[in-house]
Amino acid sequence: REHSLAITADGAVWSWGQGGFGQLGHGERQEQGQLQPKKVEALAGQRIVAVSAGSYHSLAITAGSLWSWGAGTLGHGDEQD
Repeated sequence: REHSLAITADGAVWSWGQGGFGQLGHGERQEQGQLQPKKVEALAGQRIVAVSAGSYHSLAITAGSLWSWGAGTLGHGDEQD
């Protein structure tokens, strides 16, 4: 909800802001938030071409895949954050 995503020229994703629902993609919930941009290491090796920051989730798109993380029904077959 109060988080941002950015893509670098080489397709890496960075995130910052509030992360209480795992929407930053850093492997844990961050109740205090991430004040400085931090690379989303789980996407290393993927060339991301677009990102979107939802209220409590995030999305990233490659040429052939859609990645999602955070809270809610994300299309993974469950509602686990």
